[in-house]
Amino acid sequence: QVQLVESGGGLVQAGGSLSLSCAASGGTFSSYVMGWFRQAPGKEREFVAAISRSGGSTDYADSVKGRFTISRDNAKNTVFLQMNSLKPEDTGVYYCAAADPTYWSRGYYYGPLNYDYWGQGTQVTVSL
Repeated sequence: QVQLVESGGGLVQAGGSLSLSCAASGGTFSSYVMGWFRQAPGKEREFVAAISRSGGSTDYADSVKGRFTISRDNAKNTVFLQMNSLKPEDTGVYYCAAADPTYWSRGYYYGPLNYDYWGQGTQVTVSL
C-alpha cells in the first residue's frame, strides 16, 4: 500500500510558476510509474505528465509540453512537477498517482483508471 501526499499548490498569476511535490510512503517508490493528473470543476480528470521508474523517460500532455517538467528523486521517494508559463486553463486540482511499472512500456500510463494509488490533490489556481 502506497500513500501519496501532494504539496505546493496555490494561487499564481498567469505567466507565473509553481512547483508541486508528491511524497510517497508505505511502498517501494522506485517500483512505480508515477503520473500527474488534474481535474477542473465540471471536467473529467486528465493526464498531465508521467515518468518511468528510473526517471529516464517522461511524457506529457500536449497542452503542457514545453511548460511543465516532471522529475523524481527515488532516494527521497518524491515526484515533482515544475510548472512554468502558467495559464488560467491550467487551473484545477492536481493529483499524483502511482501505477504498475509494466505500464510504461505498454503505454498505459495515460489513463487514470490504470493507476492504483492516488494522493488527495492540491489546488492550483491561475488568475489573469
